[in-house]
Amino acid sequence: RERTNNQTTVSEFILLSISSRQDWNIVLFIIFLIMYIITVLGNITILLAITLNNHLFHTPMYFLLSNLSLVDICFTTTTVPKILAGTLSGIRKISFSGCMTQMYFFIAFGITDSFLLASMALDRYVAICRPLHYATVMSSQICLILVAASWLVSHLHSLLHTLLMSRLSFCASNLVPHFFCDVFPLLKLSCSNTVLNTLIVHTEGVLIVNGALLFIALSYTRILMSVLRIPSVKGKQKAFSTCGSHLTVVALFYGTVIWVYFQPSSNFSAQKDTLATVMYTIVTPMLNPFIYTLRNEKMKEALKKLFSRKVN
Repeated sequence: RERTNNQTTVSEFILLSISSRQDWNIVLFIIFLIMYIITVLGNITILLAITLNNHLFHTPMYFLLSNLSLVDICFTTTTVPKILAGTLSGIRKISFSGCMTQMYFFIAFGITDSFLLASMALDRYVAICRPLHYATVMSSQICLILVAASWLVSHLHSLLHTLLMSRLSFCASNLVPHFFCDVFPLLKLSCSNTVLNTLIVHTEGVLIVNGALLFIALSYTRILMSVLRIPSVKGKQKAFSTCGSHLTVVALFYGTVIWVYFQPSSNFSAQKDTLATVMYTIVTPMLNPFIYTLRNEKMKEALKKLFSRKVN
């Protein structure tokens, strides 16, 4: 702690342990380590399988999926290594600058994830509802613009919230009521006026997150209307099968995000929201490679080529 203007300000924070029971630490460390390794290896495999396959890399859906895999690796790496280190050593300190950096990248990669999911919903909408315009609407240039915009807007959004957070004073306590640095837990610790931060969270923040979710919902509403007009059962099944993986990931990601963030900041509870937070920060990125390859013949073929290349 540092003393400025007769007031003690926090120079470092102490993060909450995932479990209050010390005897669970080794078990939790092993579980989280295995999940992290599976997440990184699984998403790297998807990334390599697509980027080394020229046809898939230039197919909009798989180009967007490769970017999603990259973001998922970054998103998980922002929090999990620090959680693993703290769980194993029992030392859960993080500097003020380290906390702000972690929060910045956590928000940035989380929002990039949601924008990429919205871009993938657009891809499915055009493929099913506007097939004749697919090559024009989902051209390589448009896909690059969608990805670049996803990264740019999410980082600007994160920069805004990080700068607003960094101007606050933290003098009451340095015990963060969460296992990583996030907006709501830090706002609860601040002894400054947080009206502006809260206003931005519930206006610009809600607009960014809800905007992507609303776009996905509207896209699938149009898709559903188009599919229901298909006369044959086989045609309907084929159309729905192309959306199944994406819908599953959207449901997992947004279901848990809504549970944690779509509530007043004062109601945030690490104990109550831990499971939901673990789901969207660790479990969903870990499951994504399996969800997208389970019933996707093109991805299975790409993986076979990748592994046969490594063997040769």
